Amino acid sequence: MRLADFDYHLPDERIAQTPIEPRDAARLLVDRGSADPDHLHVRDLDQLLAPGDVLVVNDSKVIPARLRVQRSSGGAAEVLLLEPLEDGRRHWEALLRPGSKLKPGEQLFTSDGVALVQVGERRPAGDTFEVSIVGEGDPLDLLARFGEMPLPPYITTPLPAERNDRYQTVYASQPGSAAAPTAGLHLTPEVLARIDALGVPLLRVELVVGLDTFQPVSTDDPRDHRIHTERYGVPADVLAQCRDARRVVAVGTTSVRALESAAGTGRLEGRTDLYIHRPYDWQVVDLMMTNFHLPRTTLLLMIDAFVGERWRRLYAEAIDREYRFLSFGDAMLLDRHAS
Repeated sequence: MRLADFDYHLPDERIAQTPIEPRDAARLLVDRGSADPDHLHVRDLDQLLAPGDVLVVNDSKVIPARLRVQRSSGGAAEVLLLEPLEDGRRHWEALLRPGSKLKPGEQLFTSDGVALVQVGERRPAGDTFEVSIVGEGDPLDLLARFGEMPLPPYITTPLPAERNDRYQTVYASQPGSAAAPTAGLHLTPEVLARIDALGVPLLRVELVVGLDTFQPVSTDDPRDHRIHTERYGVPADVLAQCRDARRVVAVGTTSVRALESAAGTGRLEGRTDLYIHRPYDWQVVDLMMTNFHLPRTTLLLMIDAFVGERWRRLYAEAIDREYRFLSFGDAMLLDRHAS
């Protein structure tokens, strides 16, 4: 296996900079195996499901995790909160900039001089830090007041504060993620109501999305890449319903990792470092609704493990037909059983 096997040319103009309106107007490329794919929209998803299926989503909620702060010297700094280190959400693992200059114990301030963050020790992996939210009040309230949504760096068009909900799924309920489970951004209450009317239940899992999920792989053999752990939870009744379902349709790669982690380990919650690449023995998921991913990422390796080499043909057709790529882009519905 070579990293070059998971590369492709992504033109800049194919990277979606803004979310489409309405959400379910996003295009949906439907995998038909060796046959040509269908080209539908997310609003048509109910037409592709049937009684006996289950639809599984990750209901983790994105927090305004990017804090633009100042040092006591007046120099600019930035804190990107990755994951809470305790239930109270006062202490976090974070990326810091400039990480080489910030010292343990140093406080960082808002633009009006309010102490907001205190720098802690560097984490064992070496690239992140422990930090504390030191402002008065509930930490999540402080983040809502001073934080920004942590859009990925390839999105260069700022999202106005009044539209922060567009980097959030309509069913998000568990605050903590540093990035959105983006395939779910396309789903609307109307689409979900039509799916429910079919008798297809909406099942919820949680996987706290960290930035490492989206990081490019840097090793020549991608199997040597080290993937960070992420916290997940799968209710026992959800896994039981998936076991009994005709088909399990997972929305997003994070739902896939949560389900496959629970099934593969027998642990319904905890931390997972599951890294899915060929060969992989699938335990739960039959269909995957997912966005189009960056080259050379673990997400693309997962797609390759799910449908094999035909991902290249599907991605090439999506580029030719001017689909929108990445977080605010369009989606595809993949079927690992299609031949």
